Amino acid sequence: MRFPGWALGLCTVLAAGGASAAIEHSPRPMLRPVMAALKTSPRPTLRPEAASADAGSSAELVKVSAGDSGFQRWVTGFRRRAIAQGISPKVFDWAFSGVHLDPGVLAKDRHQSEFTKTIWQYLASAASDKRIATGRQMMRKYGRVLDQIQRTYHVDKSVVVAIWGMESNYGSHRGSTQIIPALATLAYDGRRGKFFEAQLIDALKIIQQGNVAPRNMTGSWAGAMGHTQFIPSSYLAYAVDFRGDGKRDIWSDDPTDALASTASYLHRFGWREGQPWGIEVALPRGFNYALTGHGTHKSVREWERLGVRTATGRALPNYGEASVLLPAGAQGAAFLIFHNFKAIEHYNSADAYVIAVGYLASRIEGGPPIRHSWPVGDRALTSAERQQLQARLTRAGFNTGGVDGRIGPMTIRAIRAYQRHVGMIPDGYASLALLQRLR
Repeated sequence: MRFPGWALGLCTVLAAGGASAAIEHSPRPMLRPVMAALKTSPRPTLRPEAASADAGSSAELVKVSAGDSGFQRWVTGFRRRAIAQGISPKVFDWAFSGVHLDPGVLAKDRHQSEFTKTIWQYLASAASDKRIATGRQMMRKYGRVLDQIQRTYHVDKSVVVAIWGMESNYGSHRGSTQIIPALATLAYDGRRGKFFEAQLIDALKIIQQGNVAPRNMTGSWAGAMGHTQFIPSSYLAYAVDFRGDGKRDIWSDDPTDALASTASYLHRFGWREGQPWGIEVALPRGFNYALTGHGTHKSVREWERLGVRTATGRALPNYGEASVLLPAGAQGAAFLIFHNFKAIEHYNSADAYVIAVGYLASRIEGGPPIRHSWPVGDRALTSAERQQLQARLTRAGFNTGGVDGRIGPMTIRAIRAYQRHVGMIPDGYASLALLQRLR
C-alpha cells in the first residue's frame, strides 16, 4: 500500500535498463487500486535502510507564518467536503485537533534526491545476509500465525515475510510521521492535491471505523503505514482483522494483521500457492534476445525448444506461460518469470522490487544465491543521462515516445531497434556503453 516513488522519495533504484523499464511505471505496493490509470512509478526503494531516515525525522507540527493561515482556510473547506463524504464532524474535529501545515513533509516532497543503484547493488542490500537471517528468525518466531495465514489466503508465507522485510525491515522502520497532518499538508500543497485528499478521506474513514486513534496513525511522510506500508485506500480495500479483536491493526508491534493483510492483497491478485515468481535460467549461445521482456510469453516447452535451461542446466519446471527477463541486459542474470511475478507486481510493479521480494523469499527458505555474474563494471545511468539517451535515440531516428528520463516500453523498443541497426545484442538494456555509442 504505498505511494509512487515521487511520494516516498527514498532511494530510487534504476537498474539502468531492463529493470528500470518497470521501475518507471510502478505504483508503490497497494497503490494500484487508486492509481491503476496512472501507473506512475515508485521505483523499488531500499525500504529497510532508507526508511530508517524517515523513522526518526518526523518534523514537529509548527505553525508556518507564511502559509499556515491559508492551510487553515483549506482545512475549513475540506471539513465540509469530508462531512459530505460521510465523515462525522466529531471524528473530523478529533483527527484535526492541533493539526498544522507540516514544513518537513513539504521539504521532503519538494526536494527528493535521486540515488541510482544497479540491480545487483539493490539485490545485495535487499537480500543481504542479515536480512536473510532475520527473515528466518521471523519465520520461526511467527511460524504458527504464518502457517494460519498461508492456510487462509493460500499465499506462500516466505513471500509475505520477504515483503515485510523489504517494506519495514521486519517492522523496525514503520515510520513515525503522523499521517493526518502529513496527508493534509500534501493535499493542501496542490500539485497532487486530489490524490492526497482522497487518501486523507480514506484515512479519516479508517479512524471512524475505530481501527486506530489519530495520534497512533503513523507511517512515512507520504502516508504509507504499518509493517507492510499500506496507503489508506488500499488499507480500506484489503486490510484484515486476523486477530479477531475488531480492529485491522497494522500499526501494532504484533505484525499479525499486517502480515495477513499482505497475504490478503496478494490473494486478491491471483497468487498461486506453491509456485515460484520465477527461476534463474541459462540462455544458449546465439539466443534471440529480442524475445526477452514482459511482452513475449511462451510455454515452458517452447522456451526449452529454444535452448533455455535452468541455471544448473536442468529441464525447466512447468508453471505455465513465462517470459524471459534480463534486468541487467545480456551480460547479467536471466530469469524465467511466471504468473506469481505479476501478483507481486500489483504490490510494486518495479522489476527490481519483484525480483528482490522473490529472491529474498527463496533465500529465507534456504534457496541458492543467484549463480550468474553481473556486469559490475557498469553503473546506472543518471536521470540526465537517460534523457540524453532518449534524445540521441530520437535524433537517430528511433522514437522513444518522448524525453522524460524513464526507460519505458517505447524506449526499450527504440533501444532494441538501434542495437539491431548497429549490430549490438538487442537486449533493450539502457547501459552506459549504449549511451557512449550514441554520443
